[in-house]
Amino acid sequence: MKLSLDISLYPVCDNYIAIIKEFIAKIEKYENISILRNNISTQISGDYDIIMSILHKEIREVFEKQRSVFVIKFLEGDKIND
Repeated sequence: MKLSLDISLYPVCDNYIAIIKEFIAKIEKYENISILRNNISTQISGDYDIIMSILHKEIREVFEKQRSVFVIKFLEGDKIND
């Protein structure tokens, strides 16, 4: 199943930009997903299981380093490539 999501990260700290850039850089290293960035959020499309596995790992890493808020909207299907 294909999945698209729109994700925004809001670290609760003064150094929030570095944390956001690090999170996006880590996501961009994964293969088999499509990514679009803008000033407000990052959009990701790909296989449901792959994306959920990435989120599981990378969101946990952010939470372990810094108190943060994630806002995620999920849409079934591949919004970037369709």
